[in-house]
Amino acid sequence: MSFDVTLADIQAAASRIAGKVRRTPTFLSAGLSQRLGVETVVKVESLQLAGSFKVRGCYNKLLGLSDAEKARGVVTVSGGNHAIAVSLVASMLGIKALVLMPKNVAPLNIRLTKEAGGEVELCEDSIAAFAKADEYAANGMTNVHSYDDPAIIAGHGTVGLELAADAGGRLDHVFISIGGGGFSAGVGAALKGLDPAVRIHGVETEGATTMTQALEAGKPVPIRPTSIARTLGAPFATERTMAAAREFLEEIVLVPDADAVRELLWVLQNGRVLLEPAAACTVAAALARKDKFKPGERVALVLCGSNVALEDIESWRQQFGL
Repeated sequence: MSFDVTLADIQAAASRIAGKVRRTPTFLSAGLSQRLGVETVVKVESLQLAGSFKVRGCYNKLLGLSDAEKARGVVTVSGGNHAIAVSLVASMLGIKALVLMPKNVAPLNIRLTKEAGGEVELCEDSIAAFAKADEYAANGMTNVHSYDDPAIIAGHGTVGLELAADAGGRLDHVFISIGGGGFSAGVGAALKGLDPAVRIHGVETEGATTMTQALEAGKPVPIRPTSIARTLGAPFATERTMAAAREFLEEIVLVPDADAVRELLWVLQNGRVLLEPAAACTVAAALARKDKFKPGERVALVLCGSNVALEDIESWRQQFGL
């Protein structure tokens, strides 16, 4: 299929969700500029409501439901940021939200989802959860897919509009994380729609290579992710998100988990910003590509989320000897 979310769709989403989400900071990072050898801007979406970009797509989707759909409630599959965001947005709009999670999900994410107002049902794994979501949808609930939904993708794309407007000049390279591919699809559509010359680098962690495997196979491939970057652990890409990856991405950079944690610690120490590994991996990816940057170019890193337990960070430090 061809990709079906346009710049106009994203601009309409920006109008719809205005005032309901934060316009997160975009600023020049002196420390990262020094490390990368070129002027480097960060979009700190980790400071968004519910700790990640996900509320953008969720607001855009749920605000578009009919009164009858709102009354029947929504169901979704997520073990991470999407779960928290759907729960928060649904609660704000007076909609029941049922979240199906794999049973090995991080306890922090279960707690944050419930605190945001969602009802949690644990399933054997993500594959089983998606099947269960289809059953609930057949009985009347609206299935809010975390990344294969044009409204979700358009909402996420508003990050790209803000980045382009607030970056203080043209961007040559943008690094963005990939889970199922909806976020990079939306941001890619926005940035490429505004400036076709910008080069977008997708980032995955080793052990969560959902999009890499799908593109190599030429079709969605089910995976069982092993990366500590749990929010990148989508069990499959889709034809829609694959089409976006083919259209917008220069490449996909694979980052070892240890490098993602190392940069998480660096940003926390030097930038005073808490990131989850799924966000910190963009810093590691840019460092891996620094030799390709030309003098005078400008780089942007999208720091997508901050939902991580401090005890996990300490455990990873010990695991990787950091």
